[in-house]
Amino acid sequence: MSGTRSVKLLILISSWLFFHSHLVFKASCGGGDGPQYDYSAYTDCSYHPQAPLYNGGVLVDKSGRIPMAYHKTETGIASPAFLLHNLTANTMYSLSCWVKIHGTSSALLRATISTEGVTLHCIGTVLAKSGCWSFLKGGFVLDAFSRSSILYFQNMNEDLTEISVASASLQPFSVEQWSKQQEQSIRTKRKRAATIQAVDGEGNPIAGANVSIQQLSKDFPFGSAIAGTILGNKKYQRWFAERFNVAVFENELKWYATEPQPGKLNYALADDMLKFVRSNKIMARGHNIFWENPTCAPEWVQNLTGGDLRAAVKSRIRSLLSRYRGQFIHWDVNNEMLHFDFYERRLGENASTEFFRTAQQADPLATLFMNEFNVVETCSDEQSTVDTYISRLKQLRNGGAAMLEGIGLQGHFGRPNIPLMRAVLDKLASLGLPIWLTEVDIAQNLGEHRQGVFLEEVLREAFAYPSVSGIVLWAALHPDGCYQMCLTDGGLGNLPTGEVVENLLREWETKEGGASDEHGQYSFVGFLGEYKVSVVDGNKSAEITMFLGRSDETKHVVVQL
Repeated sequence: MSGTRSVKLLILISSWLFFHSHLVFKASCGGGDGPQYDYSAYTDCSYHPQAPLYNGGVLVDKSGRIPMAYHKTETGIASPAFLLHNLTANTMYSLSCWVKIHGTSSALLRATISTEGVTLHCIGTVLAKSGCWSFLKGGFVLDAFSRSSILYFQNMNEDLTEISVASASLQPFSVEQWSKQQEQSIRTKRKRAATIQAVDGEGNPIAGANVSIQQLSKDFPFGSAIAGTILGNKKYQRWFAERFNVAVFENELKWYATEPQPGKLNYALADDMLKFVRSNKIMARGHNIFWENPTCAPEWVQNLTGGDLRAAVKSRIRSLLSRYRGQFIHWDVNNEMLHFDFYERRLGENASTEFFRTAQQADPLATLFMNEFNVVETCSDEQSTVDTYISRLKQLRNGGAAMLEGIGLQGHFGRPNIPLMRAVLDKLASLGLPIWLTEVDIAQNLGEHRQGVFLEEVLREAFAYPSVSGIVLWAALHPDGCYQMCLTDGGLGNLPTGEVVENLLREWETKEGGASDEHGQYSFVGFLGEYKVSVVDGNKSAEITMFLGRSDETKHVVVQL
């Protein structure tokens, strides 16, 4: 929507609402614990909308209703709208509602908020249908206080679409409330309680024994991309292995790298990089088998069609996955298929389904992923909204790619919208599949300081989110820098982003110690992973290793001296 149209809409709706004061909502957010965040989300169309989250939040008027304005724009289409007063800066606003359209079978809708100074064109999207209700979930943060704002809904392509909205909700959370709930989620999903009991040879508790807890490895996969530049660079290798437990090869497994000319295969770099990660007990993601972007196919493949192309892709899967069967925990099978369609245009709309089926047969232990950008980063990209991603995933699974079991979100962020990020994750989490952020970085044009600030926001939100199973940064180091975001300079000195990662790694690690109580017990809550437990009492000592896996139950371990 142009700035002129936004101003016109603001004036027209404000004028309409001047005579309907019961439709004006005061949206403030105080301190305290506040309501718990509601992770509910729905991906199927329903004949009836569910009740509003948070009972409508700040959209509820004094009578307990959620009234809504329908303003008829200059196009003659009724546009649902809410006028909001006193939106506060740096507050996390969570938006949700149910929508239904009329006059067309389906439409991609977006929610927009206009304040006196800025318009956030997309704060949530939904793929709406006629005849049933679809769930929209989103959110936003304002930089400045807004005395008067308008929240409204429209078709993303600006076609004339009649929209109905029900069970709308807008719930504010202070930064403190949001952070506390992140910490609570980490406590319940990333940590576990454990009790160590020291006993003597006859099973009697030993009070006052010195108990030392050291975490040896972390269960949560957190890592970064690497490139061939890590080979032969012992300092860089040590730096990486000390911090990360998962890696992805930036370009070295891509088709143009392994087969630059037909039939001339070269896996030397990938083989050496795989030796490095294996020797350091680092997991590796396979990225990627195919890439739908036509400029990223090998030059000799770009001119192939029909049977020749079909033979080439079969050879590619057979060669790559037979060589590395069981070596990679994941495969990004057909990269960025929401934005590009090089193979599907040439081989038919079922090409991706066949890729997944063949990959599963070739490497049955690897989890197969979709991998896409601008799903969690923004909702302004019509090609990769959360519902578009979900629709494509369901289409593939229902069409025969049932082995597609991983949700890959690249995470190339500009300035992140954290409430929107969580809302997108809510919808994706409803599918019950593992979610990975696979290529996280922050745009370099924001500057090093803001890169660090925004990276911390993204990493804290992702780590705290219950259904996120792993995080990989896109920060492979080259002599001339990185793709968008480096963690260090060329001498491995931390940049602001590197400081963020170092601090979070320390924060997300458990180091404990103390004396056993009168029952011989020492209890702690530790991050999931492997531990070394040392117990010393006088001249007697014992040492064991144990693993804290996810469970709601306290883990009990007896150490006999």
